[in-house]
Amino acid sequence: MDAYYEARETQSAMAREQQLFSRLPDFLAQASQQAPGLARRLAGVDLAQLNSRQALAQIPVLRKSALLQAQHESHVLADSASHHDERDRVFGGFSAVAWGAARRVFSSPGPIYEPEGSAPDYWGFARALYAAGARPGMLVHNCFSYHFTPAGAMMETAAHALECTVFPGGVGQTEQQVRAMADLAPHMYVGTPSFLRIILEKADSMGLSLPSLRYALCSGEAFPLSLVAWLGQRGITGYQAYGSADLGLIAYETSAREGLIANEDLILEIVRPGTDQPVPDGEVGEVVVTRLNPAYPLLRFGTGDLSAVLPGISPCGRTNVRIRGWLGRADQTTKVRGMFVHPEQVARALAQHPEVSRARLVVSGAAGQDIMTLKVEATTVVDVEILAATVREQTKLRAIIELVSVGSLPNDGKVIEDVRCYD
Repeated sequence: MDAYYEARETQSAMAREQQLFSRLPDFLAQASQQAPGLARRLAGVDLAQLNSRQALAQIPVLRKSALLQAQHESHVLADSASHHDERDRVFGGFSAVAWGAARRVFSSPGPIYEPEGSAPDYWGFARALYAAGARPGMLVHNCFSYHFTPAGAMMETAAHALECTVFPGGVGQTEQQVRAMADLAPHMYVGTPSFLRIILEKADSMGLSLPSLRYALCSGEAFPLSLVAWLGQRGITGYQAYGSADLGLIAYETSAREGLIANEDLILEIVRPGTDQPVPDGEVGEVVVTRLNPAYPLLRFGTGDLSAVLPGISPCGRTNVRIRGWLGRADQTTKVRGMFVHPEQVARALAQHPEVSRARLVVSGAAGQDIMTLKVEATTVVDVEILAATVREQTKLRAIIELVSVGSLPNDGKVIEDVRCYD
């Protein structure tokens, strides 16, 4: 069997980078004609200059909260007589397809609405399924939801692209899932890892074996190594995939089991939470993705997830960027003395002090006695009084400035850390 889904997975990293950024300006020019929200974001931008990561970093990150706000405002402003079509009215101007051109529309918590275009394997998960063992002629038992959110459709369209047959199991009904597996003998499971364990334990209690099941692609929650090993003892090889309802597949695991490899046709960045600025490779930050998807052209979309770039090329031979996997959420907004403090406020304060190389705002104290301390790494002299005044200007709260040694702050992507005691 071929080791790779397609040859692009092993092309040189430099060639991939050049191809992506040579395509980006024309892609954005064409997408802007169909997606009015994207056109508004790019007003005044010389698209021809967006041909490098440095140039791309000058475009503000579009975070999920802003997308939600854009969609909500579009819903409120639209009326039955509006000339705006669904691209503006429903999707806040960020979709390039309206009803008819969009095959399905999904809803995520918020609600945020996502279109599905008509391209085969629209969500890009065929690559992850292939890496996990799926091949033409297999039966895939799909235990992701088919309702409201796109997870079920993501895996089904991917399996169809690989010429696999799909059983739409959906979620719940554990006993029926077991009986269907026993009768149909699927080769692969897709769904959350915890539900697969529940199914297998239910099969044990029913006295049924599922010997046909040999592969699993899991997503939607953590997939601990202990569960990977537990499945392996039952003859099931399980891998994980990382994606979102907005972007489809972002990254996926391979037999190397050394991080997750970024999907093709997207530009992946890691930025400091609350900012638009990329961090050095290896530093934890927010995953930001530009996917060259003509139906839903999201530019520098902030996922809200934390991760970090791994150095080098995967031992499996795939050459794309690797990330460590999901490391938590980037939105660390915290209420201090009755006021919300956002990572963006900390970032704006630090932007005025280039002498600070890294910092972390730590909120401590017992309930009702909040103490806010900004721990600072710096290689040059820092005027702590001026820095404290800047923090107060941005947050409207007093903060203690504590100078710490360079390299002492954890590399975990946290801008705000809440260590208060609530006992």
